[in-house]
Amino acid sequence: MKNITVIGAGTMGNGIAHIFAMHNYEVILVDVSEQALEKAIEIIDKNLWRMVAKEKISEEDKTETIGKITTSTNLKEAVSQADLIVEAATEHEETKLNIFRQMDEFSPSDCILASNTSSISITKIASVTNKPEKVIGLHFMNPVPVMKLVEVIRGYATSDDVTSKIMEIAKKLNKIPVEVNDYPGFVANRILMPMINEAIYALYENVAGVEEIDTVMKLGMAHPMGPLQLADFIGLDVCLAILEVLKDGFGNPKYAACPLLIKMVTAGKLGRKSGEGFYKYEKGSKDLVVASTFVK
Repeated sequence: MKNITVIGAGTMGNGIAHIFAMHNYEVILVDVSEQALEKAIEIIDKNLWRMVAKEKISEEDKTETIGKITTSTNLKEAVSQADLIVEAATEHEETKLNIFRQMDEFSPSDCILASNTSSISITKIASVTNKPEKVIGLHFMNPVPVMKLVEVIRGYATSDDVTSKIMEIAKKLNKIPVEVNDYPGFVANRILMPMINEAIYALYENVAGVEEIDTVMKLGMAHPMGPLQLADFIGLDVCLAILEVLKDGFGNPKYAACPLLIKMVTAGKLGRKSGEGFYKYEKGSKDLVVASTFVK
């Protein structure tokens, strides 16, 4: 299994392409936007230079890694010879289902179809294909080149053989795979998102300010990043989408998103990627500057 196609050139997609190429896989990175692909290669190049500067890889390793990534806007051609396709498009159910219909139609019969979804049902994704036994979740953590964990999610029909192969591939990428079953939010987001939502409620109800809430969790619970800063890092729109999946999937109102989160997403305050969320960020930089002030 050497030919990998990654669909989606955003934060997760370029990170996934980076890590596969760095471990000697041939990668085709696909997106509908040529501009997004160019930006993705620039980001991968920049991240590889950081690794060179830290002496984690050599300049020769960097050159070889970039050389293993090609880009394409033609999904049909990009998946035609793939051994494994990893979908890393936006966290929107219908978008993913449409992509999987195309992946299924144009890929080889023995190709494994994986999704990097953080919450959408693998069983539902598999249901739009003709080979649900070859559909699996491969949920990397952000930033992909750094974080060790990979959730490997089995859909209802995912075969033992496919699961075993994906677990082994994750290990070859120097990741630690954890096999989980297909229920809303899987493990990571089923636990993480209610915590983030509760932190937003603490802010919404004026229990404490942004920095105070994050400081309590960093110093009191030994979290490397506070929940509000982490929400900015993930993207508040993504947090809201996952909470909606949890609420719809379990039918339990405890997963209902805080009104402040809904208001912020509606206002376009999405976190780092928009320049402001629970914190404000320098224009052109992703460095945290100051806590934002909220109208509740």
